[in-house]
Amino acid sequence: MEGAPDINTVLTNSLSADATLRNAAEQQLNHAAENNFSQYLLTLVQALANDSTEGHIRAAAGIALKNAFTAREFARQAELQAKWLNQTDQDSKTRIKQLALETLSSTNAQAGQATAQVIAAVAAIELPRNQWPDLMHVLVRNVSEGTQHQKQSSLTTIGFICESQDTELRASLVAHSNAILTAVVQGARKEEPNGEVRLAAITALGDSLEFVGNNFKHEGERNYIMQVVCEATQAEDSRIQQGAFGCLNRIMALYYENMRFYMEKALFGLTILGMKSDDEDVAKLAVEFWSTVCEEEINIEDDNAQVESSDQMRPFYNFSRVATNEVVPVLLGLLTKQDEDAGDDEYNISRAAYQSLQLYAQAVGAAVIQPVIQFVEANLRHEDWHHRDAAVSAFGAIMDGPEEKLLDPIVKSGIQPLISMMEDPSVHVRDSTAYALGRITESCSEAIDPEQHLDPLIRSLFNGLINNPKMAASCCWALMNVAERFAGEYGAAQNPLTPHFNQSVTNLLTVTGRMDAEPSVRTAAYEVLNVFVQSAANDSLSAVASLCTVAIQRLEETLPLQQQVVSVEDRIILEDMQTSLCTVLQAVAQRVDKEIAPQGDRIMQILLQILSTVNGKSSVPESVFGTISSLANAMEEDFAKYMDAFSPFLYNALANQEEPSLCSMAIGLVSDITRSLGERSQPYCDNFMNYLLSNLRSAALANQFKPAILQCFGDIASAITGHFETYLAVVAQVLQQAATITTGADGSYEMFDYVIALREGIMDAWGGIIGAMKASGKTNVLEPFVSSIFELLNTIASDANRSEALMRSAMGVIGDLADAYPNGQLADAFRQEWVTAMIKETRANREFQSRTLETARWAREQVKRQIGGTQTVMQQT
Repeated sequence: MEGAPDINTVLTNSLSADATLRNAAEQQLNHAAENNFSQYLLTLVQALANDSTEGHIRAAAGIALKNAFTAREFARQAELQAKWLNQTDQDSKTRIKQLALETLSSTNAQAGQATAQVIAAVAAIELPRNQWPDLMHVLVRNVSEGTQHQKQSSLTTIGFICESQDTELRASLVAHSNAILTAVVQGARKEEPNGEVRLAAITALGDSLEFVGNNFKHEGERNYIMQVVCEATQAEDSRIQQGAFGCLNRIMALYYENMRFYMEKALFGLTILGMKSDDEDVAKLAVEFWSTVCEEEINIEDDNAQVESSDQMRPFYNFSRVATNEVVPVLLGLLTKQDEDAGDDEYNISRAAYQSLQLYAQAVGAAVIQPVIQFVEANLRHEDWHHRDAAVSAFGAIMDGPEEKLLDPIVKSGIQPLISMMEDPSVHVRDSTAYALGRITESCSEAIDPEQHLDPLIRSLFNGLINNPKMAASCCWALMNVAERFAGEYGAAQNPLTPHFNQSVTNLLTVTGRMDAEPSVRTAAYEVLNVFVQSAANDSLSAVASLCTVAIQRLEETLPLQQQVVSVEDRIILEDMQTSLCTVLQAVAQRVDKEIAPQGDRIMQILLQILSTVNGKSSVPESVFGTISSLANAMEEDFAKYMDAFSPFLYNALANQEEPSLCSMAIGLVSDITRSLGERSQPYCDNFMNYLLSNLRSAALANQFKPAILQCFGDIASAITGHFETYLAVVAQVLQQAATITTGADGSYEMFDYVIALREGIMDAWGGIIGAMKASGKTNVLEPFVSSIFELLNTIASDANRSEALMRSAMGVIGDLADAYPNGQLADAFRQEWVTAMIKETRANREFQSRTLETARWAREQVKRQIGGTQTVMQQT
């Protein structure tokens, strides 16, 4: 590969449509990189810098060179960067960087673009280590003094450097903010005659805004930046306009507190004008500017509501409220710009306007109601479907934001006309109507009169679901909201759904049973069925129970299909169906509880058959485990008869560290089964404990699994009581080691959350163990570990980083310990001031739930008895 013809041939082949040639070329490149990394890089950079070589070959050289330093996986990227740092000699590094910088002046656009990527990749390694100190100065000089191509390529390079997500590089760029800003602002000025240079500059400016915070603090610099960006919104080239509005969005998100002057003087008018642009991409970005304004003001109001003093409050200028009467009518007009051929995921101007209107309603509340209602009344019966669609969409968009008491009369008067729109000749209008009805049922269900509105509402949604697949997602979402909002009190004989329940179930079984049903429609309809089951009143339980037979039968019918699958798509459809049916059985078991027992044998038989035949990488076993969990919870000790057949599958899942989600489900299932079986789970606990301890020590499983495993120890102890003594020494050691883990002064948010969860797991484990030893009269075996338990409790008491669940578990352990030693053996420990203060603080927290407060009160009573030595007396009386 040392000769130019050879490398050119290899690079050409690396772009070939012929897989054989392409793979061979890639192997040659990989071999060269492994054989002599420095020479490989030099060969590539020479090919990139060679002006006599065709552009596509030079681009291929640049891509290969960039890929020598970068990778998507973090570990691989670190490995490649280490090769540059440690396996490339200094002369080669200098030569590579020199040729790359020289190539920025190439008149070949492909070479310039590729070179920009190469320089950015090297910069990501060297700038954080101060190993390329003059890079930014060179790029700035290029922009100031270079040729047009050199300016454009240098600005593109700055953009690539600034858009990198490498945390070390991003931290280092703050020190280069002056150089970055000098280059990009100079290139973005309206005086720049070359449109491509100006476009590259405005793009780079957007990428660099996060790093120029210090510059934004200075009024003079800020004014100049804002002037350049505002002028760019009026450029003739729509691409530059797009870049400029993108910059304004970022500036508003980053520097809201500095925007008051500019909103009054320029941004208000510019963005209104931008929203009316004939270029849809420009209009979308101008709309997104107001979405950003609303998001910032929503967040600021939330933040300010939580501060303790006024001097901590963030500046709040009410930009969105002041502009309501000008911005909202424009947004409503843009809602009429729907493209009837747009795909479900396509982001166009009408969808951008809808999202912005939703945010506007949340930001300004009542102020949005009048212009929207006026628009709805004027367009709901319009002859053009675009206007009717915009009207129903606008009505739904404002359901979250204004106070419900203000929306209540509007919904009451509008719900019937809106339901009638489900008969509109346009499927687009009907779909938007279904979604709007979903918004109403989600946010303003109190305004719906069950006697008057529920029947036509449910019927219209089912008609939409049955008759047109395009409407399935909206209709299903609305139906789920209806079921959840009108479920009433759990366990009531009847609820508002009761008169409609049987027909709803029949409709859903019809939709899901159709052979020609689209897979996505079938899956969505099964989700609705689950919510209806969970929301069923007691009078509907017979219908729920009958569902069990249908679900089992349909699951049984899927077994022969496993042998008929011929494509990946077929397998996905089959597994989605099996997953959906498992979740139906899970919902039924949860709702009918012990009444599921007569069907238990048949349910377990089909679930075990699925586990025996399902594909190794399938997600179906997770759904099967979820169903088995519900069945075990419902049947309790009677579930024991299935354990011999099921336990091998559970053990395999516990051992399957390559499938973390399945392993996690298995850990949770061990807790469910042991809680259900009680002491009848003992024969399986040796295996449970071995797998759980192995997973706890495993480097393959993430930290997030550990709290659940510790909690599982507590559940096992509670189930088998005194028999847990066999495992106590090992488990206690694990809990003591886990208790030593702390966040450290500079810990991440993830680490703070992990430590809280870990301590919850430790407390839950000790709670189960203490209760188990007390129940079996073996509290003496706990004595060696009591001091370490108090040490952790003291740590929790003195650490502000804690959750309600952690405090509830801690209160439980304090009470359990006091209860386990009723003769005052631990009185001295309980007399420590921090114990009393911890309990008092928990009891006094008005934000905690009642069960937490009750646990704290109970703990206080147990501690009082422990200190007062009254427990024995009370037992005797």
